[in-house]
Amino acid sequence: MANKSVSKTAGTNRSFIDRMGGQKFIVLIIVIAMFIFFSAMSPGFRKYTTIVSILDYSYYIALMAIGVTFPLLTAGVDLSIGTGLICYSLIGGYLVVHQDWPVAAGMLVTVLMGVIFGVINGCLVALMDLPAFLATLCTCMITRGFGAFVVGGYGIPWPTATAPGGWFRSIFKIQVNGQNIPVGFLWIILLVIIMSFVLNHTKMGRYTLAIGSNKEATRLSGVNVKFYHVMAYVICGFFAGLAAIAYSAIFATVQPGSGAGFEMDAIGGAIVGGVSMTGGVGSVTGTLIGVFVICLLKTGLPFIGLTANWQQIITGLVLIVAVMIDIVKRKRESGK
Repeated sequence: MANKSVSKTAGTNRSFIDRMGGQKFIVLIIVIAMFIFFSAMSPGFRKYTTIVSILDYSYYIALMAIGVTFPLLTAGVDLSIGTGLICYSLIGGYLVVHQDWPVAAGMLVTVLMGVIFGVINGCLVALMDLPAFLATLCTCMITRGFGAFVVGGYGIPWPTATAPGGWFRSIFKIQVNGQNIPVGFLWIILLVIIMSFVLNHTKMGRYTLAIGSNKEATRLSGVNVKFYHVMAYVICGFFAGLAAIAYSAIFATVQPGSGAGFEMDAIGGAIVGGVSMTGGVGSVTGTLIGVFVICLLKTGLPFIGLTANWQQIITGLVLIVAVMIDIVKRKRESGK
């Protein structure tokens, strides 16, 4: 009877942890603790304008992170999303500003550019069997140069909020009685819900996880592995295109040659949120929570007097801890 009681209690505790989301729950607690810490250390951090700035920064990082979650779940990666974001934004903005295209058409081209490079990355990795790191590093360099080439090396200012066509900026931020309202966060939540459903309740999601867990076994079970592997990168490219729109809506001018390092913030957010670098484990909601860890670090550390160098060091240490947690979890699972 005692053994049964202990077993029942253990099962109840395990179910409670599972319901709370495991690592996601822990990371959420860390986000709350970080916000409280930075707020206590600096009155400026508690200002409404700072919160809006954090959300502004989080939009394009979160969109990239949602997308890159899928290649990561296949045990791959996409290093081109950062420079790709700038490239797509430059090309879309160039068509709007210099070719007099409607803003909606420019936005559509921006997203389509992301999808095209997603297809290219997917074909290089899934069909040609190139290592994901190498393939996407190459497209990272291509997008960085291609965007600058198209615009002639000059920055592109998308229409301002008050200019004709500036309506697209209200997708992420509107003004009410002179106060900025960050409505973009609602779109991010909606996309997280949609992609969580895709990951957990569709063939696309299940096969993405299966490819990352055991690609060969998935192929032998009759799954068209190459197709779903390519689609993981297409999804990533699509969200990089959306991130390009978010970036264009938040910042006044898009500068060629920038964007390097954005992908690290997105990938870092996904890893902190519980996505395994070895594939097969992770969630979109965990990715979003992890992104806010990165965003809070980037925004909060300057408020306590730490320079950019310290920001990079601390962010790197956080990522090391996240990877070590994943390694320990893997070893425990394999030992069972």
